[in-house]
Amino acid sequence: MGIEFLLTSLVVILLPGTGVLYTLAWGLGQGMRASTYAAFGCTLGIVPHITASIIGLAAVLHASAVAFQILKYLGVAYLMYMAWSAWREKGVLQVSGRNAAVGMRKVVADGFLLNILNPKLSIFFFAFLPQFVPASTANPPAAMLGLGAVFMFMTFVVFVGYGAFASATRTYVVSKPRVMTWFRRFFATAFVALGFKLAFSER
Repeated sequence: MGIEFLLTSLVVILLPGTGVLYTLAWGLGQGMRASTYAAFGCTLGIVPHITASIIGLAAVLHASAVAFQILKYLGVAYLMYMAWSAWREKGVLQVSGRNAAVGMRKVVADGFLLNILNPKLSIFFFAFLPQFVPASTANPPAAMLGLGAVFMFMTFVVFVGYGAFASATRTYVVSKPRVMTWFRRFFATAFVALGFKLAFSER
């Protein structure tokens, strides 16, 4: 593992996407604890994609239009569900003046589903990880697994950082209902936009 892998991974992780949006939403809505669980759920959602890339399932997704489309539209449907939840102030961005009782298992599960229902991630790892495995490596799958673990650790750390930032601004946001309303609308619209982007994406 070299500096090239770490820098490339960092750039990919820092780019705002579904996981970042989800973590920020929970940080603003319920604070640091909820955003940490959200980050954990999103990180767990990477595991199936890394596993798929190692055993070759990503190649199947890439070759099979039907398999790719099914998984893609499941992901789109879930993004639309998240958008509706944010707009109605249910689940994501369910805000109160204090930390409300939130089912952390659901926070983790939703974050997991958001990432697992994105077929582009499997194809990304299928193309990304092998580039950093030297040809002379005795056990390429083990090397890819190690790289995947590092990528997941970096993802969790960065997402927790995003959540901490959102949580730090939460007091200001919660004290201004109109600002909170606009944030909810922003997150709902962003989830819809990501859903459309996924819907019209190609393999």
